[in-house]
Amino acid sequence: MTGVMIMRPMSTFELPDATSWAGGLLLSDLGVILAEGPDAAAFLHGQFSQDMNGQTAQEARLAAYCSAKGRMLASLVTLRPEAEQFWLLTDKQVLPGLVKRLSMFVMRAKAKLSDASEEFSLLGLAGDVVEKTAGSAHAAWTKTDLNTANLIYLYPADGSPRALWIAPVGEALPAGEALSLETWQWGEVRSGIATVTLPIFEAFVPQMLNYESVGGVNFKKGCYPGQEVVARSQFRGTLKRRAYLVHCATALKAGDEVFDSADPSQPCGIVAQAAAAPQGEFDAIVSLQTSAVDGPGLRLIQADGPTLTLLPLPYELLADI
Repeated sequence: MTGVMIMRPMSTFELPDATSWAGGLLLSDLGVILAEGPDAAAFLHGQFSQDMNGQTAQEARLAAYCSAKGRMLASLVTLRPEAEQFWLLTDKQVLPGLVKRLSMFVMRAKAKLSDASEEFSLLGLAGDVVEKTAGSAHAAWTKTDLNTANLIYLYPADGSPRALWIAPVGEALPAGEALSLETWQWGEVRSGIATVTLPIFEAFVPQMLNYESVGGVNFKKGCYPGQEVVARSQFRGTLKRRAYLVHCATALKAGDEVFDSADPSQPCGIVAQAAAAPQGEFDAIVSLQTSAVDGPGLRLIQADGPTLTLLPLPYELLADI
């Protein structure tokens, strides 16, 4: 595989010292779907963009759940602690609709899905506490078992390690300084991997959020809802949007439209996820028309709105699969 990294000048603010990342935070915005039964793997394999049949207990995987038109209805981090059981981590507001929709398609499959959010403790860890908890850092989507807990390594933010810690309620929580919600949310944005939330429900094909470049799409696994659209976008050169990191002096939020100052007639992008930066101002993941990236200027809300400054992506975009 070959890749190319989209690079743009950094904005003038300085990144925080890595020590300011150290800590952990109970995550209230993520929930857990429990999928279990002899046919759970086969059923999920036919629903998600990821190879669920091949997932082992030693790894986590990123996946998208799409509509028939290939638009993302949810993003998930998946675990398979047992051969017939999966833990599916997803946005808590998206979760009820996801369980309902998936359950409609179970039919005669020997699989059951339920909202198990209250049965688990889920933490976000960042900085030194990741290595102190697990002993060492690992590549994204690898997993370490700690008694009944699972530590899932995420993409870093500005070089700082990040992880999800999940365990059944009652397991002792990992030791470490507290991490603020604002810092965790900023790290999520700086990692360059957006989570599908209600404001961007059904807005993007997975590649519009770079999911194929961060391990979220398997192009060899076979059919799932929207698979033909996703494959066609990849292999026929029809993809015209990608995700980019941007900085803005003004507050912005998921679902906000982005304009190219050279073309005020229609938006050229949508904010997928945003957070306040520790130094002030704001950062965001924005899905943009690739034709607008080299244009005269990106603006928020309207063609003469606040300026958006492109930042380097923290990972490579795959040029082929």
